[in-house]
Amino acid sequence: MQAIVWIIRFAIVVVLVWFAVKNAQVVTLHGLPDQTLQAPLVFVLLVVFVAGVVIGLLAWVPTVIRQRREIGRLRRAAEKQAALAAIAPAPAPAPATAAVVASTHPPAPAATGNHGV
Repeated sequence: MQAIVWIIRFAIVVVLVWFAVKNAQVVTLHGLPDQTLQAPLVFVLLVVFVAGVVIGLLAWVPTVIRQRREIGRLRRAAEKQAALAAIAPAPAPAPATAAVVASTHPPAPAATGNHGV
């Protein structure tokens, strides 16, 4: 399994190096008035990719923080419930008697051989 992972990693590196070599031409970026930047295309693409990853992670952080707070709150509530259950166990239900069972379950109708005739 590890050999397959290393082969895939090697293939990715080869593709990235090939991409960098094929996109080595210089491009000009125009920013504010009278500001230009000349850099290789592969460098510009790398910077934009990294900036996208950073922005995505920064957008993801509030969700992670909110989920961790919620997990902590739920964990504390579960511990509190477990502590309450250990202190005062629930009362055992009373045993059912024949009279209670008979009153809650009416007897089934007697079967006749006529079947509704």
